[in-house]
Amino acid sequence: MIRIRIAAVTLLLAAFTAPALAADDILDAIDGARKAYQAGDLQTAKQSLDVASQLIGQKNAEAFMALLPEPLAGWKGDKGEANAVGMAVLGGASAAARTYTNAKGESVEVSITGDSAMLMQFGPMLSNPALAGAMGKLIKIGAQRAIQTRDGDIVMIVANKFMINVQGSADAAAKLTYAQAVDVAKLSKM
Repeated sequence: MIRIRIAAVTLLLAAFTAPALAADDILDAIDGARKAYQAGDLQTAKQSLDVASQLIGQKNAEAFMALLPEPLAGWKGDKGEANAVGMAVLGGASAAARTYTNAKGESVEVSITGDSAMLMQFGPMLSNPALAGAMGKLIKIGAQRAIQTRDGDIVMIVANKFMINVQGSADAAAKLTYAQAVDVAKLSKM
């Protein structure tokens, strides 16, 4: 009887502490790559590093979701979507997006993208005022420089690592308000 109680308590303790003791998938993939590399299995080492990279991308995308703004007064927001695309597609990217709608049927979509090859191409254009001006009107959102197109869409590069894109059928003022609601300070520290 005592053995049964001890076994039951042990099982309960194991169930409650299992998440804390669970191995980190990213570290497991990196460790697997290291072991495969040391064994001379370069293909498995590369695949394990690709898995680790994908898992890191997913973690980044989930963090981006937390930085997307809550719906403004009079607007509703969908659940949002976070995803990470591997290196074979678009050079790899982590992204999160959320769409907001109002009673008039207007919409605004806010997206945050990082780890993207597209960012490397677009970043220098935004940092050059002459090129950026050709793409649209240069505006400031807080301390950030951004481009606002004729349609009122907004593109902003944060910390030379992340791109915020605000677009949709709503007017330019609504898009600007949503762009201002993104937590750029937290994003720049990632």
